[in-house]
Amino acid sequence: MLRKIRITLAAILMIGITWLFVDFTGTAHHLVGWMPKIQFLEAVLAGCVLIIAGLTVLTLVFGRIYCSVICPLGIMMDIFGWLGKKSKKNRYTFSKAKSWLRYPLLVVLIAAHMAGIAVVVQLLAPYSTFGLIATNLLQPVYQAGNNVLAAIAEHYDSYAFYHSEVWLRSVTSLIIAIVMLAVIAVLAWRNGRTWCNTICPVGTILSFLSRFSFLRIQFDADKCRNCSMCSKNCKAACIDYKTHTVDASRCVVCGDCIESCKFGALVYKAHWLHKTHEAHKTHETHETNEPSRRSFLLSSALLATAALAQEKDKIMDGGLAEIADKVAPERQTPLTPPGSLSAQNMTRNCTGCQLCISQCPNDVLRPSSDLLHLMQPVMSYERGYCRPECNRCSEVCPAGAIKPIKAEDKASTQIGHAVWIKKNCIPLTDGVECGNCARHCPVGAIEMVPSDPDNDESPYVPAVNEARCIGCGACEYLCPARPFSAIYVEGHEVHKEV
Repeated sequence: MLRKIRITLAAILMIGITWLFVDFTGTAHHLVGWMPKIQFLEAVLAGCVLIIAGLTVLTLVFGRIYCSVICPLGIMMDIFGWLGKKSKKNRYTFSKAKSWLRYPLLVVLIAAHMAGIAVVVQLLAPYSTFGLIATNLLQPVYQAGNNVLAAIAEHYDSYAFYHSEVWLRSVTSLIIAIVMLAVIAVLAWRNGRTWCNTICPVGTILSFLSRFSFLRIQFDADKCRNCSMCSKNCKAACIDYKTHTVDASRCVVCGDCIESCKFGALVYKAHWLHKTHEAHKTHETHETNEPSRRSFLLSSALLATAALAQEKDKIMDGGLAEIADKVAPERQTPLTPPGSLSAQNMTRNCTGCQLCISQCPNDVLRPSSDLLHLMQPVMSYERGYCRPECNRCSEVCPAGAIKPIKAEDKASTQIGHAVWIKKNCIPLTDGVECGNCARHCPVGAIEMVPSDPDNDESPYVPAVNEARCIGCGACEYLCPARPFSAIYVEGHEVHKEV
């Protein structure tokens, strides 16, 4: 029963989070947008005390079920491990904890976070690693499948599906996603939960708590026949059948060992209940009911913890007119989304999960290629602009890198300012009237003025009121100059109200 409940809840979380990353319509965000907010490291960075307390209590009571039920990377490892098990049954063995590796890696993560070296955090954090894989590898496949259905629907004059353009946001991010998927798949295929118990910092933190968990998987020595089937089926390599011990710090409470034991020698119970032969006889009368009560308690606790983060979400869609591709300008300061407050806040809090990138309806966000900010979101306006009424990225961010911001507040938040490039401006290069940037500026920060102040008949060119500009990029996106726009947005290190 324990294993069935674990698989059921893990499947719900895995499907929900994966759907959230691949969906481009906003529907998933409305229904399962709370799931990323119950991820441990993201809750810590966002300062969500209620979520942290809930996960702590969950671990102290039930052990490390977070790793096998809530963490999407852990669930993905179980899928690869299951596939590996199909090829070779009973293939795991007991091994001692590699403390010499796991604790230094945790120290490295903390030091990297304090030093602002985001790339280290992103490569070690489990949720961000899964997000990297889902955004770069799964979402394009999902979009391609959607486009096939859209073509079929269009043939029958149906608009049940609409076309979504598949485009490469970052070659660097794609390569890293492929490498990480290969490494994790091989490790899980061969050795089960090696990544969780030697590399993952969240697993290391939870291992401290699980040592004191109330419920644990334990041996009933009177029933054990030392057949070693439990050790051979333990993906965490934490069961030593020779000494009848289970390392609670590494056990992810998957229940595989209980199912594989033909003699009922493994039980999930309070660790301080040491059975005597007589007590075992007394317990037999109600043993059949006890697993169901424990299972109900386990599932209730998991669902209650998940409910702590659930919120009502707003759906915000935006469609953009197609326009020819542009070349991104060389910005002195990268643009970060409204709500991120500053480049420093983004660097310190962002885990690079790329959920905001996959959810951006305007194709403005993409992974950074800068080493110190690798895979963190930056803004660029070749394919769209940051619509003032859209605040999707601030709603989905689970780590507090992009704080929740209302649409009316976003419209008065300056993330950068427009800069005019005289040599690219069409009225001067081609001798034709334009004024696209001024007409489409949502805050009226641009006006057209004579290029020659002493001649009203001279070509009109844009003049930018930097104090009023919010850096939304409408001018840059809609500028007809190619390949470089005649006006572009330069970012600000610290955002401010205008």
